[in-house]
Amino acid sequence: MGRQSNKSLDETDLGILKVLQEDSRTPLEKIADELRTPKSTIHYRIKRLEEEGIIEGYHAKINHEKLGKNYLTVTFVRAKYGPGYHERAGRKFSGVPGVWAVYFILGENDFIILTRSNDREDYLRKLERLMSMPEIERTNTRVIARVIKEDVRAEL
Repeated sequence: MGRQSNKSLDETDLGILKVLQEDSRTPLEKIADELRTPKSTIHYRIKRLEEEGIIEGYHAKINHEKLGKNYLTVTFVRAKYGPGYHERAGRKFSGVPGVWAVYFILGENDFIILTRSNDREDYLRKLERLMSMPEIERTNTRVIARVIKEDVRAEL
C-alpha cells in the first residue's frame, strides 16, 4: 500500500477519480477532454494518485450472481481476546475463500465477516473452517435475502 497523502485533492484529481471509478479503462485522451486538462497532466496525476495509495488498483466489476455466488451471509464473530488478536484473527478470517470483507468492530461482537457462496452447503463449509479457528469463540450468521444496493465506489 502506498504512503498516506497529506495533500488535499483538487478538482482535477477528483475528476480523474470519478471517471476511473465509472470505467477504469477510459483512455487518457477522453479523460483529458472531459476535464479540459492536458493529457500529460492527467498521466502525471494518475501516477501520483497511484503512488500515494489513493488508487490501489484496477478491477473488473464481476456479476457474482451470474457466477452462482448468490448466497450471501453476514457473520458476527466474538473472538478470544489477547495482544494483537484483531490483526492476527482478521488476517486468518480474510484467508478463507469466499470471504470478501472482514471488519473489526466495537461492541458485543468483534468482527463482521461477509461471504459469497454457491449455496447453503458451500457456506456451511466456510463456516466450519472459520469455527475451527481457535481465535473464534462464537459466531452468529444472517443470510442476506436480497441485495438492494451494493456499491464499493467512493463518494467524491
